[in-house]
Amino acid sequence: MTFVKSIPASDPQPPEHTHARWKDWKWQVGHSITDLSTLEQMLDLKISASEREEMHKTCDLFPMSITPYYLSLIDTDDPFHDPIFKQAVPSVGELIIEDYDIHDPLAEDEDSPCPLITHRYPDRILFLISNTCAMYCRHCTRKRKVGQVSSIPLEEELDAAFSYIKAHPEIRDVLLSGGDPLMLSDHQLDMILSRLRKIPHIEIIRIGSRVPVVLPFRITDNLVSILKKYHPLWLNTHFNHPKEFTDDSRAALAKLADAGIPLGNQSVLLAGVNDCPVIIRKLVHELVKNRVRPYYLFQCDLAEGLAHFRIPVGKGIEIIESLIGHTLGLAVPTYVIDAPGGGGKIPVMPYYLVSWSSNKVVLRNYEGMFTTYQEPDSYQGVTCDLQCKACILQHSIDQDTAGKRAQGIEALLSDYENEITILPVDLDRVTRRTDGD
Repeated sequence: MTFVKSIPASDPQPPEHTHARWKDWKWQVGHSITDLSTLEQMLDLKISASEREEMHKTCDLFPMSITPYYLSLIDTDDPFHDPIFKQAVPSVGELIIEDYDIHDPLAEDEDSPCPLITHRYPDRILFLISNTCAMYCRHCTRKRKVGQVSSIPLEEELDAAFSYIKAHPEIRDVLLSGGDPLMLSDHQLDMILSRLRKIPHIEIIRIGSRVPVVLPFRITDNLVSILKKYHPLWLNTHFNHPKEFTDDSRAALAKLADAGIPLGNQSVLLAGVNDCPVIIRKLVHELVKNRVRPYYLFQCDLAEGLAHFRIPVGKGIEIIESLIGHTLGLAVPTYVIDAPGGGGKIPVMPYYLVSWSSNKVVLRNYEGMFTTYQEPDSYQGVTCDLQCKACILQHSIDQDTAGKRAQGIEALLSDYENEITILPVDLDRVTRRTDGD
């Protein structure tokens, strides 16, 4: 097994003449591989003229940028099957655009009330504070935005976003994403976090970043000292394969965890990369060992150029079945489909509730054993009318519930709403009723 030229396989390190700067994250970004000729030279690739032409077409649509660190993890003995290679290097498969592929698959632009903000869920928002990533992942759901020139939001865009957040007190959770928020300078990130923390109703700040995976040197002592000032602050990263764990990535995660920052991980199931129960089990074990909670396991989105990465949902269910009961619950992520059209994350976990009656439920476990659970005979539920001050349950809810309305399935189940059905907008029989008036 051999790796990128001049870099030994056991512990990726730079060639001698770059040793002093290898762990400088700005040097890494400045020396990112962005053209195919450099890539071929570094990996000693043997690519035919027709393949090279197709890869150039791919790069015209979806640019390439790979940090030297991440490139150094590729096994050059068999690069085309290497999981790092597949995630970093353009593929002709990205030129396949299926009829059902969607330019903005999660309707983030449609759910954007102002620049930089996507407001989909009631109490939380997505705040896109950076257009730049440390590396262009080939499976990115925001491929439509990859390669945009501006990496720093305009001042007026930031002001509009903060004004929106301040005007909506129901927002208690802000997820900073992009691009990658940690690609901003320490000063810029400090400024944004400081402004958020001055908004009274913001309880939680979350950051989504892949730099612990592709640019672990970005997790500097100074950056960590800035993040520590804004607790409670959470960080979700994006490891997809056990091979992405190195001494450097482990050190980055340790710095964050030691600073009291809770860590989560969001993986994507990718054909030819990690669509294997053995690989995912190894991945989640590595995560937990490094104090990272496996959070979500994503089905690949319907973004343009990702068809070659998608696997059947049934394969994902098989992988989850290989985890539940076979390893600790802490290591089992929630398998979700981020619904096309902005429907949000929908869990598609295996069924363990087999059937039920008025007094018991039938369950099955990971071994295939069936058992029953007796429902309580004496349970007396409390009807909720949102009059919390008069409720017999003792609690100290300080939020104002006056005027609160339930939505969706919650409304059908609630005691204080009168909804009995949810109907599609363009249902024929409902249209006929209107036409008959």
